[in-house]
Amino acid sequence: MSERTHSSSASPQKSPAAAKNRRFTHLIAGSACVLLLAAVVFQFVRADNATSQEQDSQGPSAAGRASVQQAPQPLGRVNNQAVTYEQVARECVERHGVEVLDSIINRMIIQQECERKGIVVTEAEVRQEVQRIVKNFNLPLDTWYQMLKTERSITPQQYHRDIIWPMLALKKLAGKNVQVTEEDMKKAFERDYGPRVEVRAIVVNDNVRRAGEIWQECQKSPDEFDKLAKKYSEDPNSKPLGGVVPPIRRHAGLKQLEEEAFKLKPGEISSVIQTGENRHVILKCEGFTDPVVTDPKIVWDQLHEALVEEKTQQAVAQVFEDIRKRAQVINYLTNESTLGPRPGQLSPGNIQQTSGQTTGRPSVTPATR
Repeated sequence: MSERTHSSSASPQKSPAAAKNRRFTHLIAGSACVLLLAAVVFQFVRADNATSQEQDSQGPSAAGRASVQQAPQPLGRVNNQAVTYEQVARECVERHGVEVLDSIINRMIIQQECERKGIVVTEAEVRQEVQRIVKNFNLPLDTWYQMLKTERSITPQQYHRDIIWPMLALKKLAGKNVQVTEEDMKKAFERDYGPRVEVRAIVVNDNVRRAGEIWQECQKSPDEFDKLAKKYSEDPNSKPLGGVVPPIRRHAGLKQLEEEAFKLKPGEISSVIQTGENRHVILKCEGFTDPVVTDPKIVWDQLHEALVEEKTQQAVAQVFEDIRKRAQVINYLTNESTLGPRPGQLSPGNIQQTSGQTTGRPSVTPATR
């Protein structure tokens, strides 16, 4: 139930400035889409480089030549006793093996699909995309790279390889058939610029009967809704605030909650609203915000651009999910396989079938919008 807060004092006279600020907000919103995708992709993707597919026809790479060389030299010595590469590698696998293996697996999924369809992402395309992003945020390139390094410990090479390359590859795999209709624009304008409902909320997990009992108490003492929220709500963020949550907007993804909220008048309490399989919400309307922008023409171009990017991110996420489902993957570290159990053929351990969900945590990486 996290929404951006509208200012109830905003006026149409301030709408051009608001629209300018909204443009930056849309850039951030695009980043959020990418971060949402990162939860599925970028934590796991480690593309070798943007031109790895071109190098196949040019002979063995430096990495390939290195693989046929002798075992690496010791990585350290303690009183003349060697610390070997194998020792370090073993501990790295123990600590980070699952995450890194997931990275390699998902990188290979994207690379193999690109090779199958004859898709290549060049280094020039990667650099061009970085320049586009930097321009959108009105930052010098050096400042952007420094921010990545300072805030996320990402080098320019890692940024190109781990964030930009897979995004461009997946965009090419998804194609360019993104259509934005008039209805899409109308809903997006209502979502991002229209009025919102200011509410307090009591969240109850699992027990619908308990939610009904709390609702009855709210009906008896509507003026004490904030106290009841502090007493009964199971949402850790809003509970200490007496149930205060960010204003609810239209077309944000929780249709039933939105419909109920916009039916309320100030001071009214909603019915018990089911927002998930085991999640129920009771709302009290506190009022409505004023729209930040009333004339769609002021922000139409920015809104269209943001909506195209949003739909593109959705298409990218879907195409990655599709190719993941088709991939035949065996992960010996987690004893999981998309092929299902095959006794006598897989080791170590008993391989269990998995839906393909990865176990790594999503990395939080600055915007690629």
